[in-house]
Amino acid sequence: PESSGKTTLALHAIAEAQKAGGNAAFIDAEHALDPVYAASLGVDVDGLLVSQPDSGEMALDIVDQLVRSSAVDIIVVDSVAALVPRAELEGDMSDSQIGLQARLMSKALRKITGSLSLSQSTVVFLNQLRSKVGVIYGSPEVTSGGNALKFYASVRLDT
Repeated sequence: PESSGKTTLALHAIAEAQKAGGNAAFIDAEHALDPVYAASLGVDVDGLLVSQPDSGEMALDIVDQLVRSSAVDIIVVDSVAALVPRAELEGDMSDSQIGLQARLMSKALRKITGSLSLSQSTVVFLNQLRSKVGVIYGSPEVTSGGNALKFYASVRLDT
């Protein structure tokens, strides 16, 4: 849910990685990172690589490049829900964009997972719950980005 501490938890993980001498990156797809708040949690903001990508493709390409470089110990993507595919950004509001984000995540995670297996990096994807309209049976909540993230995740936390 919103305001449940997802970003705060991720910033704590970054602070701990930095304290251990590691490098960290924050992919701010929501364009909402507060450096003062991050610093108050112990994050070395000056040493933090921050990117505010223009599209979901750009964000996931950056993640892949960082993982391949092995120069970063932890990468946080905040959030999957904000990873908007380029076609959606460039299209009209009336265009049907069903499944674009799910396809983007599936393709990117196949690529990133292969790179991660050769790297010592940790990638943390923050996501949000959305309500499904008209659900009678099963969970009334769904996460953004399709099922690929659930499939490829090593660990999933609910906050």
